[in-house]
Amino acid sequence: MNTSKQRTLTLAEGAICIALALILGSDFAEIRIGSQGGSLSFAMIPLLVFAVHSGGLGWGVGVGLLFGTLKFFIGGGVAVNWQSMLLDYSLAYGAVGLAGIFRGKFGVKGYLFGAIVGCAARFIIHYISGVTIYIDYAEATYLGVNTAAPWIYSVVYNGFYMLFNTVAAIILVPILGTAVSKIRGKS
Repeated sequence: MNTSKQRTLTLAEGAICIALALILGSDFAEIRIGSQGGSLSFAMIPLLVFAVHSGGLGWGVGVGLLFGTLKFFIGGGVAVNWQSMLLDYSLAYGAVGLAGIFRGKFGVKGYLFGAIVGCAARFIIHYISGVTIYIDYAEATYLGVNTAAPWIYSVVYNGFYMLFNTVAAIILVPILGTAVSKIRGKS
């Protein structure tokens, strides 16, 4: 396939994955976790599959950034300031695209490694947001853990809901990614 057709196909796949992620990340499809936000959402699944299967690092990060920004503006995002919007939506989901470093590598394990890297990168961005922006909102205890220090609160709070999202990604991304690869004839 020539470069122009490949670029057009990748762009179309990215747009479809953003649309799927917006549906999967909508209020009616998410399960709220925690008292101040955070949720179990399958929105990352199409982003991760896209990054590892088709997008690679550049397209994966770009599609994640665009999804995160759209999720905030049309998906009912909540932020305390513009930095919070940038970190918790645009950059956090852009970081999911780091999964693209495994594009075309390791077969099914590439999808697994991509899911782990993408989820870990998103967690790191949320952690940074928690210790810098949400420091004034930290609770003294969360889930029975003394979280008086902002870094402890951010680890416990973000780790709690990201754990569920990461487990879902680790299970679903290799299954769906392998299926997509078989349909498209790629490994």
